[in-house]
Amino acid sequence: MKSLFTLCYVFFICFSITGHAEVNVVVNGLKGELEDNVDAYLSGISPDEDADSLRLHAFIRKNISQALEALGYYHASVKFQTDGDQLSVFVTPGEPTRIHKAQILISGEAEHDDDFARLSEESQIQTGAILNHAHYEKFKSDIRNLALKKGYFNGKFTQSRIEVRPDKYQATIILSFDSGIRYQFGQTIISGSQINEQKVLSLQPFQSGDPYRISLIGEFNQNLSDTDWFGSIAITPDLSKIPEERELPVNVVVTPASKNQLETGLGYSTDVGIQGSLKWVKPWLNEEGHSLSGKVSLSGPEQVVTAGYKIPLQDVLHQYYQIQYGLKKVDNLDTKSIESNLSLERHWHLDNGWNRTVFIRYLIENYEQGILDDTGQFVLPGITFTRTRTRGKRLLTWGDKETLTIEYGNQHALSETDLLRVQGGTSWIRTYQEDHRFLLKLDGGMNLVDDFQKVSPSLRFFAGGDNSIRGYDYESVSPVDSSGALTGAKYLATASLEYQYQLTGNWWIALFYDYGDAFNQTPDWKRGTGAGIRWVSPIGPVRLDFAWGLDNQPGDEFRLHFTLGPDL
Repeated sequence: MKSLFTLCYVFFICFSITGHAEVNVVVNGLKGELEDNVDAYLSGISPDEDADSLRLHAFIRKNISQALEALGYYHASVKFQTDGDQLSVFVTPGEPTRIHKAQILISGEAEHDDDFARLSEESQIQTGAILNHAHYEKFKSDIRNLALKKGYFNGKFTQSRIEVRPDKYQATIILSFDSGIRYQFGQTIISGSQINEQKVLSLQPFQSGDPYRISLIGEFNQNLSDTDWFGSIAITPDLSKIPEERELPVNVVVTPASKNQLETGLGYSTDVGIQGSLKWVKPWLNEEGHSLSGKVSLSGPEQVVTAGYKIPLQDVLHQYYQIQYGLKKVDNLDTKSIESNLSLERHWHLDNGWNRTVFIRYLIENYEQGILDDTGQFVLPGITFTRTRTRGKRLLTWGDKETLTIEYGNQHALSETDLLRVQGGTSWIRTYQEDHRFLLKLDGGMNLVDDFQKVSPSLRFFAGGDNSIRGYDYESVSPVDSSGALTGAKYLATASLEYQYQLTGNWWIALFYDYGDAFNQTPDWKRGTGAGIRWVSPIGPVRLDFAWGLDNQPGDEFRLHFTLGPDL
């Protein structure tokens, strides 16, 4: 295959004196890796002689030979042909030199280390393979790096050479690596911490005497970062103890995070209009790592104030208590309410990725719901399971989210009526061939209750809106009372299926179909369908949907939905 490679241009230096024109060099006969490597070797040439200069030919021949020998071709033929200012180079790489024998010996305490054995098995240094000097150097580098990652700090090559017999097209590789001893983690020394030392040490994934692994240092760093207790973190093994001691002390130097942190947010959706938020966090209150947070979120139909107090347990990242209080005012369609929630929660992050929360909450709600005007209170113990798994950054290419909440109230324990409430949902994202994306969302809920009239609005179910059945106003799908006002429902069942296709870059188009209802006895299914535009903006996905509520009132079928935020 003929390859065209313009080696360089001879710029005129004192052109009026020298009169040299640029020389165009064309290399023929190579392809793939051989062509690329020759290009790299010749890219720096700046010929200042005529195309038929013997010195230029010798220079090019030498570089081509070196480039091909690096890839195992020791018998290349190079010929030249000139035509004015064009120099054509014809290359025949010849038969390659192959690895006849690869003698790799690991000694020391790494002799029986499975990671070193796996590295040798997966390397490109194999009998019968074409000799490639870059592969050889990479393999050596991989051995050194693995030794450092696993604590073989005294490791060294006692032999490392390539023996080439060009006449037989054979090469022998001899590598002997003496790892020496494997060092261990020693005492962890913490400085600069405002948190109880035992709390900090509980986050380290290793103990004194465990074999050294650099990945555990990284995991320890990430664990400390996830607590939000510290502004800076530096973890380093004390290598000054080499070679006297096998156990290496681990120095942890941290600085406290700012005592008060503020975060603001601004968003918009057609459900609630412009929404602004202000979040305040005090990431640590005392040496036990307790923290305090508060948030104010304001929009047209909803205003919310929340506060939380978090008490980490011995397993700091995975288990904690939390006391939460929330005050919410709602004025939307036929619902007007002021609800107050106080809850005590116990959280577990399980090894299988699920989060489990056992809680008890006290709800008191003053409301007007259609013809109802009342105050309700409930004491609701319950349990919640959630799990979110995702891949991708600004746009998720794969993901799923599951949530299930069960709570119970009894009229003999400060609740208005006996109530068993179950609510759950699942969302899935899958991408095929990079430009085809599918989203599936299912949501459901039920209130098993003695007297539904006594159930507060926040415990009832509504459907419709940007993230429910599109083509219908926000929470407009619901049973109605004798006055025609929306009442909320005992049951909820909705489904959404969406297909997205990537037009170009960060722009996608979408087709969707939504189905569901919020109902008391028999569902009156509502259908919504339409098309949309998706833009993966620097601050997150933006969705614009043109939706038709197929079962909406005549003349009121069309809705425009706009949201900013992640799909899950």
